Amino acid sequence: MSVNLLNYDADGLAELMIQYGEKPFRAKQLMKWIHQRGEADFAQMTDIAKTFREKLVAGAQVAAPAMLAEQIATDGTTKWLLDVNVGNGIETVFIPEDDRGTLCISSQVGCALDCGFCSTAKQGFNRNLSVGEIIGQLWWAENRLTAEQARIGDVPLEPGGRIVTNVVMMGMGEPLANFENVVAALRLMLDDNAYGLSRRRVTLSTSGIVPAMDRLRDACPVSLAVSLHAPNDAIRDEIVPINKKYPLKELLAACNRYLEKAPRDFITFEYVMLAGVNDQPEHARQLAVLVRDVPCKINLIPWNPFPGADYNRSGRDAILAFRDILNEAGYVATVRKTRGDDIDAACGQLAGQVKDKTRRAARHAMETKPIIFRP
Repeated sequence: MSVNLLNYDADGLAELMIQYGEKPFRAKQLMKWIHQRGEADFAQMTDIAKTFREKLVAGAQVAAPAMLAEQIATDGTTKWLLDVNVGNGIETVFIPEDDRGTLCISSQVGCALDCGFCSTAKQGFNRNLSVGEIIGQLWWAENRLTAEQARIGDVPLEPGGRIVTNVVMMGMGEPLANFENVVAALRLMLDDNAYGLSRRRVTLSTSGIVPAMDRLRDACPVSLAVSLHAPNDAIRDEIVPINKKYPLKELLAACNRYLEKAPRDFITFEYVMLAGVNDQPEHARQLAVLVRDVPCKINLIPWNPFPGADYNRSGRDAILAFRDILNEAGYVATVRKTRGDDIDAACGQLAGQVKDKTRRAARHAMETKPIIFRP
C-alpha cells in the first residue's frame, strides 16, 4: 500500500528512510522537494539517487486533498472546498493583504464542541484530519496560488519566497482535539527544510481545552488565540459548552502558563459580538476585570450570519462602544475586519461537507434555541 509522504514530519520521515534502507539525510532532501518546491513527481527530484526514486515510485506518493470547488470574494479572499473522502469536504481560506498572505486551515471534518454561533459546529462532526490532510492544505494552496500567479504573469517570487506567509489554525474544528496530528503539521510549518515559518507567524486558535494547552506549550508553542466570547461563566457555559468542563478561572490560568514559552508576550482573546447576548457595556466592564491578570490583546469579531443560526450581529455602535470601554481600561482592543463574508468564508461561517456521526445537525434542525441574555 502506498504511503503518503505528507503524513510525516522530519522525525517520522527519517524513520521511514530507515525502513527503505536509506540514510536519514534523505529525509531532508525529500522535505525540501515536497514542501519547499511543492514537487509531487519523484522523477523530478534530480539530486536523489535513481534507485531510491524507483523505491518511492513503487511505494509512496505525495497526495494532498483535491479541490471540489473554489470561490473568490470581492475583496480577493479565496475559499476552497477540498475533498477528504467518503463524501466529506473541508474548507480552507486564503486572505491576501498588502504585507502578508494568510491561510486559514481546518483540523477536523466538522467540530464536536457545538458552539451555537458557529456554522461548522452546526454541521456536526465526522473525524479528525490526518497530518497529510492538514499540511496538505498548505501544500495545495502554495501550489495553487503559485500557478495562478504564473498564469496571470505576476512578478515572480524571490527565490525561496512564499505566497502564504502566515498560517492560522482557525478553520473547521478544534485543533487541540486533534492534538498529535496538528502538532506534527505545525512542526512541518516551522521546519526550515519545509515551510520555515516563524512561531510568531503561526497561530493556533482554541476554545479552551486546558490540558492540551499545557501540552502544546511544551511540545510546540506557537502564537495562541483563545476563543473567549464571554465575560463570565454563565454566558460562556451557554455559547461555548466546553466552558462547563474548563471554566474561565482554569482557562485563564492555562493562558498564563502558556505565556511562559509562547513566541509572543500576549494571548489574543477572540470575542464574537452577539446582539443582546454578550455585547452590553456591562459585559465590556466585566471582561476588563476578568482578563486583567493575563497579558493580552482583544479581538472583537462582528458575528457572521449563516442559515439556521439563532443569533444576530451586534450593531456597529454597540461594537465600537464595547471597544472603547476596553481601550479606556488600558487594553489593546480592535475590531476584526470581516473578510470573505460574501462567499461564507468569514470567521464562523465555514461549513464544508460533513457526514455527521453525532446526528447533531438533525437534532438542531428540530429545535429552536432561545437567544439568551445574562447580565
